[in-house]
Amino acid sequence: MHTELKLRFLDIGSTKHSIEEAAHILTDTFTGMGKGAWPDLESARREVLECLEAPRICIGAFDASAGERLYGWVGLRPLYETTWELHPLVVRQEDQGRGIGRRLMAALETIAQRRGIRGILLGTDDETSATSLSQTDLTGNNVLQEIQQIRNLKQHPFAFYQRCGYAIVGVVPNAGGERKPDIWMWKRLCEMAQKP
Repeated sequence: MHTELKLRFLDIGSTKHSIEEAAHILTDTFTGMGKGAWPDLESARREVLECLEAPRICIGAFDASAGERLYGWVGLRPLYETTWELHPLVVRQEDQGRGIGRRLMAALETIAQRRGIRGILLGTDDETSATSLSQTDLTGNNVLQEIQQIRNLKQHPFAFYQRCGYAIVGVVPNAGGERKPDIWMWKRLCEMAQKP
């Protein structure tokens, strides 16, 4: 059993070392999960630097008691006026299951609310047949039923996001190839202002 980590949540662009460490975490974690989104450090570095561009939000979970170790990081980019897209969220594989992802999400949501962002949308691909959605051909006739009956077959992250308060709002069938859907999830951060 892991002890509760003391974390600091900071912009990962604060040092060149943090940027390089964030790129390593991105490549190592996604490659380790069998996903090819950032197959090498150069593509991961580009992603990190893109996530640091204004007005985006990009924060890391740093060890508060033992130096500058970066456990994971998360980015948020504009999509709509008051709903932004989470992209990406990554925690070192050896540190997953310690509450770091949940705490990163909470820190990100707090910063987003301060900026007037009212909702967060995210896509979580099923590239490894980890959900029941990859077990059938999704069509306009069955997609809503399949979403309602979704099952997690291999620890797909959609369940993590549900525990963080996100709901499935749609699916893009075959987004990553045949029977590799992208699951879209959304969370309201604050109540919309009431009109008089």
